[in-house]
Amino acid sequence: MTEPPHVAYWHLYTDSDGISRQRRCFMTEFDLQSIQPPATPQWQGRRHREDMTVMVTVLPVGWTGAWHENPAPQWIIPLSGRWFVEAMDGTRVEMGPGEISFGEDQHCRQTDGKTGHLSGTVGTEPAVLMLVQLTKPRDVITPCRFA
Repeated sequence: MTEPPHVAYWHLYTDSDGISRQRRCFMTEFDLQSIQPPATPQWQGRRHREDMTVMVTVLPVGWTGAWHENPAPQWIIPLSGRWFVEAMDGTRVEMGPGEISFGEDQHCRQTDGKTGHLSGTVGTEPAVLMLVQLTKPRDVITPCRFA
């Protein structure tokens, strides 16, 4: 039997000092099972049952937003184009289709005119992103919480 997959994602989070940071994380908890019998088994990741909103946003070519926090904890899934996220600690990550991020940088403190993160498009085409926003923020934020 094949080993369970490791699916990478970036986690943008706020540390205990109120500084946003990014860490490369991996989802590793998968079970080989049918999504709905009699379908052939496939690797199923852990389900997170939280209220959520799903939306698609399009960042125009050359767009750069102001420093801001994510409005809610959210998965960001690029569908086309490329975009970047820069954390307060200076870590800048560029992502495109096939790369995902979890934005959870709420409650940052302002430092040198920065709070949360800076984001924008990369390249010559708009970045089309699907957002899955969770309704309930966590009381304690820990990096790489989705194993």
